[in-house]
Amino acid sequence: MLSGRTSVRTAILLALAALLLAVAPARAEDGYDLWLRYRPLEAPAQRVYRASAAELVAPAQRSPTLEAARAELERGLSGLLDRSVREGANVSQGGAIVFGTPTSSPAIAALNLDLSTLGNEGYLIRSVRIGGRRATIIAANADIGVLYGAFAYLRLVQTRASVADLDIASTPRVQRRILNHWDNLDGTMERGYSGHSIFDWHRYPDWVDQRITDYARANASIGINGAVVTNVAASAISLTPEFIAKAAALADRLRPYGIRLYLTARFSAPLELGAVDTADPLDPRVRAWWKAKADEIYRAIPDFGGFLVKANSEGQPGPQDYRRTHADGANMMAEALAPHGGIVMWRAFVYQAENRRDRHMQAYDEFVPLDGRFLPNVTVQVKNGAIDFQPREPFHPLFGALPKTPTMIEFQITKEYLGLATNMAFLAPMWEEALDTDTRVADNATVARVVDGSVFPYALTGMAGVANVGTDRNWSGSHFDQANWYAFGRLAWDHDLASRAIAEEWARMTFTNDPAFITPVVGMMMGSREAVVNYMTPLGLGHLMATGHHYGPGPWVSELARPEWNPVYYHRADRAGIGFDRTATGSNAVSQYAPPVAAEYRDIARTPEKVLLWFHHVPWDRRMASGRTLWDELVVKYSQGVSDVAAMRATWTGLRGRIDDARYEQVATFLAIQEREAQWWRDACLAYFQTFAQRPYPDGYAPPPHPVEYYKAIRSRFVPGDPGDTAAPFRGG
Repeated sequence: MLSGRTSVRTAILLALAALLLAVAPARAEDGYDLWLRYRPLEAPAQRVYRASAAELVAPAQRSPTLEAARAELERGLSGLLDRSVREGANVSQGGAIVFGTPTSSPAIAALNLDLSTLGNEGYLIRSVRIGGRRATIIAANADIGVLYGAFAYLRLVQTRASVADLDIASTPRVQRRILNHWDNLDGTMERGYSGHSIFDWHRYPDWVDQRITDYARANASIGINGAVVTNVAASAISLTPEFIAKAAALADRLRPYGIRLYLTARFSAPLELGAVDTADPLDPRVRAWWKAKADEIYRAIPDFGGFLVKANSEGQPGPQDYRRTHADGANMMAEALAPHGGIVMWRAFVYQAENRRDRHMQAYDEFVPLDGRFLPNVTVQVKNGAIDFQPREPFHPLFGALPKTPTMIEFQITKEYLGLATNMAFLAPMWEEALDTDTRVADNATVARVVDGSVFPYALTGMAGVANVGTDRNWSGSHFDQANWYAFGRLAWDHDLASRAIAEEWARMTFTNDPAFITPVVGMMMGSREAVVNYMTPLGLGHLMATGHHYGPGPWVSELARPEWNPVYYHRADRAGIGFDRTATGSNAVSQYAPPVAAEYRDIARTPEKVLLWFHHVPWDRRMASGRTLWDELVVKYSQGVSDVAAMRATWTGLRGRIDDARYEQVATFLAIQEREAQWWRDACLAYFQTFAQRPYPDGYAPPPHPVEYYKAIRSRFVPGDPGDTAAPFRGG
């Protein structure tokens, strides 16, 4: 029996403990769960959703993919509704989720649903009555559609959407929705800012860790159905029998989640592996080697997706080494893959040796003459802009210029040119901007409608995203960079989704449904990319990044061997003005666009100011829409970028306590880094450009605190994702 004094002490301690628990922040999280956290709903929502999902009715027939759907629904609902879901319960016991295909589920078959428009990947989610009881069905023609539907239903619950009277039919807008991993076989990553590669080739095929399954789950939850698991700067070793066996073990783990494995193919592989003494695509021995290699791969990986190829670009071997065309090279591989249903994704990111006119023009010049000469299982993979994933670029002129050749868009999810992992930049607005741009080659010929086959009858369609996934516990280096992976998948599934809606979905699933958090955070996300544009490359400037690692400003770099490796090549600042003249008086790159677009970009008065310096060399004293001179406008834009980041920091500071401390603190720290780096960008670029402009700073805007030589002397070493020595010349991807 406790003494009175002990009882009092115990009561006090218990009261203090209760008080601490009441005011304690949410439990620490490390970001590993991504947007699939499945944390318990608040009590009122528990009652609402539990009534609609009291039981789970699994298909009678099983498959690995249907098992994945069942496991995800159990995991999600058990976490969200804070109870275990019983499998196989009778619908009459209450509200139920019934999922499957007409083949696998008698309950689905009995409903005689019209699934004819869903294809193999689409799904139907509908509220029905079965035996007089409420039920939600998740139905599809194929097992993978059921899995996609299961994730879609869980997304509704996670975001607190209504699940009453549902009638949702959804199908993907493009066929191939693929992550491109720039991962090397030794575990390093090119342009990766989140640790090492998740693909552990040394331990394959004997050991494939749980992280690969979680990676596959995350991709399936947003509709991604393919992964290129090796770098575009390919190694021939990946095509050896040893590594094909390793790739097969990886493919086995991805398959239940609907993800096909692809490999990059080094064009010179038959030569490098000692099979023949050439890689000439028209040599019968070379063609026979690729056919035999494709047969070997498909014996190990029956659903192998195909090859991604980077050829005759940045020193990579290719058909031009043998005076052959890109079509000759692509078709050689396509012939080998065609009997198995595989495809070739031939990248249009080409620049080789010297560029005669303008790097902006090279891909168009090389591929447009080849339109119609590629085999049906070849798609040309084109970056969203003609240079290289800049914070802002006009759309690539190849979109709409290849009516007879499937054209697949390539975005970069990892932020090589947008501050790496420490700068917040939500990229969905950038991608939405590109996809919604009208190419004007036909009525309503947006880039998105070109890519999805609506404008031209492409039989093969797709979108690719250069992945930002790595071994960091939170997968992407920064918690907010997870949003870019999520947004790519959602836009690849449906390019009509609004970036703001995607941001809100992700924030609700990743952090909290608290409106006091969601509203300001979505506002931050939506403005973050424009902030980066302003403090790095405003008004259509591009490629001002430092050499090699592309981290920090380097607008003065001019000594590299090839002109287009140097930032001065792109901004062309002099005493008269700044910007790249791409009109008829310059490179005439505008002529590669459809006439209505070319006319707009050709006219300095009609060119949108956000890309003005991309197409025109503009005098420093030219009046802008604001009434300011160009020089003053540059100062204002650079300064606005810094102010925007400061405002983002202030917003985030006000959210302390609304999420767990661990994630809050990392974001707060990264925003502090971003503000410091934004100031660095602003001061370094203005100090340099002022040496040409020779104009004073407008009232209210302070000049940089140091002369330009100070900023030139800054050296950044061991930057993550740097392909080599930080003194190495520029490389793209």
